Amino acid sequence: MSADIGVAVVGFGLGGRVFHAPFVNAVPGLKLEAIVQRKGDEAGKAYPEARVLRSMEDALSDLAISLVVVSTPNETHFGMAMAALEMGKHVVIDKPFAATSVQAKELVELALRKGVKVFPFHNRRWDGDFMTVRGLIQDQAVGRLVTFESHFDRFRPTPRENTWKETSDDANGMLFDLGPHLVDQCLALFGAPQAITASVRKDRDETAIEDAFDITLHYAIQGRGLLAHCRTSYLACDAAPRFLLHGTHGSFKKYGLDPQEPALVAGAKVPGMGSGDDWLQEEEAAWGKLTVAPEPSEPGKLVYRDVKTERGDYRGFYANVRDAINGVAEQAVTAEDGYRVVRLLEMARESSAAGKTLTVNF
Repeated sequence: MSADIGVAVVGFGLGGRVFHAPFVNAVPGLKLEAIVQRKGDEAGKAYPEARVLRSMEDALSDLAISLVVVSTPNETHFGMAMAALEMGKHVVIDKPFAATSVQAKELVELALRKGVKVFPFHNRRWDGDFMTVRGLIQDQAVGRLVTFESHFDRFRPTPRENTWKETSDDANGMLFDLGPHLVDQCLALFGAPQAITASVRKDRDETAIEDAFDITLHYAIQGRGLLAHCRTSYLACDAAPRFLLHGTHGSFKKYGLDPQEPALVAGAKVPGMGSGDDWLQEEEAAWGKLTVAPEPSEPGKLVYRDVKTERGDYRGFYANVRDAINGVAEQAVTAEDGYRVVRLLEMARESSAAGKTLTVNF
């Protein structure tokens, strides 16, 4: 058995408190050694066995820490990750992986030179709804898939006050907040697209950030076309389906978000992985609906079926981080994945500004 990997979570806002510390703490083989929180004592109260550090430098100089998790404001990700890699630490970077593809490539190259691993935190591959959709696509449940829609909608018609997330910066805004999740899921399902068409906008009456986008990724799979649409709006009072699939035999529609985040925000505790305690299973009322025509020549004769949502589990992301560092598994979300997502988000801006479809070339 390898010794536990010492982990420092840098930042204890929503990301560190909800998405990182609970799952690091729940995965055997990882030890939550420290949390970097500049002010306050929330981290110490939540994790009394972890040390509370007041600076990133304290974490980087600590020999007990092998893995640094960067969960700080978006514009700081690159600098902090580079500093950790320079010190020979493995790094998990919350989304966005970087603010530009040039920065992303620097992270990839530095990790290779230092012989360490850098992980984009694309945890939404472990969403139960995404895992369910991936299985349906693999099983061709709707026949040959022709359109794929992925929505992540919210209703915030006025900007929130006193938050860096509403400040003007290319690393902020919905494109680089929710865009990484939606685009990464498309890459995980379908690989690299041939082209991209996008509209990136500021839809609210008052806003300093990009608060809406529509991204279409153009694919040719086995010689046939497939369009993958990624969409977000801050003006979605009545949200669209989270996923919508149309194919030659039918459709699948799923509303609602994976229940892990809201449960954690409400105070749910993540059980230790392998403890036998169940993590969250989505309620049956939220399951998606599969509608198919068993005989395409009779399209009016449809069969409806509720599809049980697979159990999502963000512990799986950190279990893979552990196994990849220990050399017993391939890295599930690679640094190259992080680079490709950032490059596609850049191209979405370029496509929107130019008003045209762009060929994708990584």
